[in-house]
Amino acid sequence: MIKVIYGAKGTGKTKTMIDAANGTVAVAKGHMIFITDNKRSMYELDRQVRFIDTTDYDIAGEAALCGFVKGVIAGNNDNEYVFIDGVVRIAGKPVQEMAAFFYMLEKVAKDSDVTITVSVSAEQEELPDFVTKYL
Repeated sequence: MIKVIYGAKGTGKTKTMIDAANGTVAVAKGHMIFITDNKRSMYELDRQVRFIDTTDYDIAGEAALCGFVKGVIAGNNDNEYVFIDGVVRIAGKPVQEMAAFFYMLEKVAKDSDVTITVSVSAEQEELPDFVTKYL
């Protein structure tokens, strides 16, 4: 399953993602992973949520991000929740050009039985159809 949290910059998407990740701790039977491109939220997450800062891995572009996410999920067959905060910033592309990434997420989520939550900095009317189907 894929969930999308959207809104303009500064509307609280990261806080919503952190709250959602921390909320999964009580119910998750598997691992929880939080992926972002900075260390600001590291200390707000429950210690049981694995925190990954993509700047530590020099991820450049959508294809690299796809491979990184697949690798993180493949690294443990007990993953249950993955949160990706700021996917547009990490990929360095406008959301309208990220169809391949969202199709990859859908396939990985289905094949691995993982719930993936993604934040996108955009208003609802700016989101393409391949994203709005996850709202």
